[in-house]
Amino acid sequence: MDKIALITRKYLKEVPEIRPGMVVRVTEKIKEGKNQTFEGIVIARKHGKGINATFTVRGFVANQWVEKIYPLHSPNIEKIEILKVGRTRRAKLYFIRELPQSKIKKKLKI
Repeated sequence: MDKIALITRKYLKEVPEIRPGMVVRVTEKIKEGKNQTFEGIVIARKHGKGINATFTVRGFVANQWVEKIYPLHSPNIEKIEILKVGRTRRAKLYFIRELPQSKIKKKLKI
């Protein structure tokens, strides 16, 4: 094993298998000592399974759509809950940005 893999291995967390199309609830720590939750659809997962892996969640907050990109192994993420599993035929679901909310559920087969 190379030196970089040995160093980064101790920072990897046990996380569930996250795929595009899933509805997840991400609980993250914020500076005030409280926890903040964000719920939405995973539209992309990038950079493999290593220390720099990320996933993008698109959710509906305050009457508008918001996208957040989370590092998968971040110490600020407390837990990731999988609420629903949707079936998709694509690896990146960027096309749902243009769809209305009623058609997203049909498209993802949730």
